[in-house]
Amino acid sequence: MSDNETASSTRRDRDLTNAQDMIVCEGVSKWFGDFQALNGVSATIKEQEVVVVLGPSGSGKSTWIRCINRLEQHQEGRIVVDGVELSNDLRNIEKVRSEVGMVFQMFNLFPHLTVRDNISLAPIWVRKKPRTEAEEQATALLERVGIPEQADKFPGQLSGGQQQRVAIARALAMEPKVMLFDEPTSALDPEMIKEVLDVMKELALSGMTMMVVTHEMGFAKEVADKIMFMEGGQIVEMGTPEHFFTNPTEERTKLFLSQIL
Repeated sequence: MSDNETASSTRRDRDLTNAQDMIVCEGVSKWFGDFQALNGVSATIKEQEVVVVLGPSGSGKSTWIRCINRLEQHQEGRIVVDGVELSNDLRNIEKVRSEVGMVFQMFNLFPHLTVRDNISLAPIWVRKKPRTEAEEQATALLERVGIPEQADKFPGQLSGGQQQRVAIARALAMEPKVMLFDEPTSALDPEMIKEVLDVMKELALSGMTMMVVTHEMGFAKEVADKIMFMEGGQIVEMGTPEHFFTNPTEERTKLFLSQIL
């Protein structure tokens, strides 16, 4: 059995019926001036669930995922992460952010710090971990993402794929309950995409709750428990990969798939 088949069967065989709700969105709306980026988005993501969000550019995918980490502020509706509602209460925002890791399209690493220091910085300053412990954790995480030999290099000495793997390790260093990925491979050369997706697949199989905005259809087929398709700031269709790729019900979904597959 191939690794892909293993990943697929492992994701689909799990019963998440009784799993805890990790992210709950109810009627979430967001405007940028007169432009409505999100229009009444409602969805629930359960603990250990892997959700892939697809859709054309401008459909609201990135805005939604950024609202879940309060990088953007929603104006209507509710967002609750692990039982904590995102409100204007800074304590709630800090609590949610402490439990949510985020990986962006661009790596956002500190160029003047080594790879090890990039990963250990937040645990030392935010979690108050002793430096030795934080650096040991950084070493273990670099092993996990497959680049332990890069620990003492600077980001500029790494390929794009290696930098993105460092960014994933940095997010994991805060021991989050949820990982959000906003098009993590879209800035990479094609040959570097697989190495990043392989790390994300391993993370999914380990039981991490994940929400992934991506255009990588193969990843969505192999790893997702649920696929959500967005258009015009709304979730147009939601279902398993089998449903989405073989029997979608909405015409907009069918058109999207006909253009990319």
